[in-house]
Amino acid sequence: MTTKFLGFADMNYNVVYAQMGRGKTERIVAASLSNVAATLSKLAMDACLFLNQNFGFISFPEELTTASSIMPHKKNPDVFELIRAKCNTLMSLPNEIALVTTNLPSGYHRDLQLLKEKLFPAFQTLKDCLRMATLMLSNIQVKDHLLEDEKYKYLFSVEEVNKLVVSGMPFRDAYKKVGKEIEEGKFSYTTKINHTHEGSIGNLCNDEIKSSFNNALSKFAFEQVNASIKKLIEE
Repeated sequence: MTTKFLGFADMNYNVVYAQMGRGKTERIVAASLSNVAATLSKLAMDACLFLNQNFGFISFPEELTTASSIMPHKKNPDVFELIRAKCNTLMSLPNEIALVTTNLPSGYHRDLQLLKEKLFPAFQTLKDCLRMATLMLSNIQVKDHLLEDEKYKYLFSVEEVNKLVVSGMPFRDAYKKVGKEIEEGKFSYTTKINHTHEGSIGNLCNDEIKSSFNNALSKFAFEQVNASIKKLIEE
């Protein structure tokens, strides 16, 4: 009956197998949530880092930051700091579930009901973090012309090496030439770059990435599950 009403593909016919699945499924789902949280946490950390005055790559509107209690010039990225903390907490979820199910003999045990209070709230927490990150990124302000600052000039050393290689010079010779110019204070460069390789800043391949994402998403039978839930509610 449950299989029919919830739209499952088939039953778990062996009762021991069904019972042994408790905890394993939750751990797999928790690992998926944890992986997304890990990426989001790293994004939040990068945003906090690149916002501070030592980098100054980005900024956010005042309404999305908070003032320091003692430093009037400071804009604290509290939203990203909280996202980072929440996501770091979510990353411990697979281990929490694993510990609840450790050393249990076969069969059902009351211990397993504690998995719900750990797993279910995690979905909402991650959804909230994703919504907050979306809001922040939709209002991000990227500073222009930063690379014209003298302190970033050696970022372009590889570009100058590549230019020499493209012109026919062996890489090792080009490497030594540019290195010597830097050592002697004669290094010259241009901030105008032309990247065309797939995945480079000049060719991000966003359409291809979107296509791959949609292809992976299409393999999940959301329609079947949603239709089954809708039918169950109506009945």
